[in-house]
Amino acid sequence: MSRFWSPSVHALEPYVPGEQPRMNDLLKLNTNESPHGPSPKVIEAIRAVTDDTLRLYPDPTALKLRETIARVYDVGVDEVFVGNGSDEVLAHAFVGLLKQDGPLLFPDITYSFYPVYCRLFDIASEEVPLTEDFRIEVADYDRPCGAIILANPNAPTGVALSRAQIRDLLDRHPDCPVVIDEAYVDFGAESAVSLVREYPNLLVIHTLSKSRALAGLRVGYAIGQSALIEGLTRVKDSFNSYPLDRLALAGAEAAIADTEWLAVTTQQLIASRTKLVEGLEALGFTVLPSHANFVFARHQSRDATDISSALRQDAILVRHFRSERIRDFMRITVGTDAQCARLLTALRTIVSRNS
Repeated sequence: MSRFWSPSVHALEPYVPGEQPRMNDLLKLNTNESPHGPSPKVIEAIRAVTDDTLRLYPDPTALKLRETIARVYDVGVDEVFVGNGSDEVLAHAFVGLLKQDGPLLFPDITYSFYPVYCRLFDIASEEVPLTEDFRIEVADYDRPCGAIILANPNAPTGVALSRAQIRDLLDRHPDCPVVIDEAYVDFGAESAVSLVREYPNLLVIHTLSKSRALAGLRVGYAIGQSALIEGLTRVKDSFNSYPLDRLALAGAEAAIADTEWLAVTTQQLIASRTKLVEGLEALGFTVLPSHANFVFARHQSRDATDISSALRQDAILVRHFRSERIRDFMRITVGTDAQCARLLTALRTIVSRNS
């Protein structure tokens, strides 16, 4: 450790992303990247702005992108905020909205960046346990708090709340900010965006990394009433006034506008997910009900550590979490049908050994 670090840095436990190794014939099912490419219109849009204008700063307000998002989601332009990936949008929300007098509430099993941000920004927090079947129970959040953040569908479980349940949560907590992180919502869950006009305390965050297949572009956005958006903008402009470059702005605008491509590719993935779940269950796995582009599965008799290690020897990566409640599970990204078939073939061999 460096003696020149700020004191707070010594106590940080950074977020650990999914492994990104370089292996021959690697099948990466550990980071929830899309198996389908982005809309061809995205590539065209990026190429169109790859010219001399790159010498100029991008629009710090991202107005055209925000107008496109507002049109697609039927909200006002002043109700849209964009950032360099949804993680940056989340970071601004933690600073601008979620650091309150009372503790921030989130599930004990959820996106592991939430506790990292709490430590980074010195935010008091409390973890609310999921139920025994790994669901979020809205009534369990009936406790003193300053704010609430939920991933919906939850990660890494993939289990989703309905819009009615989110409405119930908002009705129970009218006086504190509620952030719904909808990174995976396009894969069959119900979005809370339509509730924004009714609830001034609701912020909904999306990413282009998953359903729009742009993990490499780094664009995220938030939708909420204008007062919440102004809070995020104040934080952004105190940190980085130009978060999105010209290429990202052009590509993101094209991706958001191409709703037809989104519908086609998400339906393809949902169909692949159904086949994958059927295949896993036939091999003795229990799979939680997923509304995401991944499944959360455990085998009835084989150890998850052993299975994930054996898969790695076959150049197949899945995500294994070592937390107490979920150490028997693996999170498996849904790939193409061919990729899922390769995974199932490997698993069939692995689980049949010494069985």
